[in-house]
Amino acid sequence: MDITLQGRNFRIDDRLADLAEKKVTKAAKFFNGISDARVEIMEETNPRVVDKYRVEITSRAAGSTVRVEAGGSTPEEALDAASDTFALQLRKVKERLIDRTRRPSEKHLNGASQPAETEVEDGPRIVRVKQFVMKPMTPEEAALQMDLLGHGFFFFQNAETDLPSVLYRRRDGAYGLIEPA
Repeated sequence: MDITLQGRNFRIDDRLADLAEKKVTKAAKFFNGISDARVEIMEETNPRVVDKYRVEITSRAAGSTVRVEAGGSTPEEALDAASDTFALQLRKVKERLIDRTRRPSEKHLNGASQPAETEVEDGPRIVRVKQFVMKPMTPEEAALQMDLLGHGFFFFQNAETDLPSVLYRRRDGAYGLIEPA
């Protein structure tokens, strides 16, 4: 398995590089379709951040991108948490692939037959739909509304362009604006 290591605000030593390769390889060993992974280790410079180190693992598995991120007070702790989460995500992808290939009539648990009425879900389940009237506002007004609501993003109609837009909070505390092209 080809593992690419990258450090942001952090220098990766040989010991940590070996540990990262072992952990990511172990997490991905039961999923045969993975040939490479990218591991990024970041050190937060903000003194108010509790988890000083963040590890991000990105890989392609069965046509979909698997990306996990975890934090910790040491790089090893963050790597442990990220590799555990990476293994769980890969297990979910593999289970979805297996569930799609099996027919509902062939799914048996320990030889017991399964009722035919159960539905098989192929995709994510939508549990709530929200509808609201959007009044035109500027991105600055949208940022104020987002802060008042305590959300991480805000969907609004931009008064300047008359297009639907999404305002979101970035990790560095700044705002990002998504608009259609």
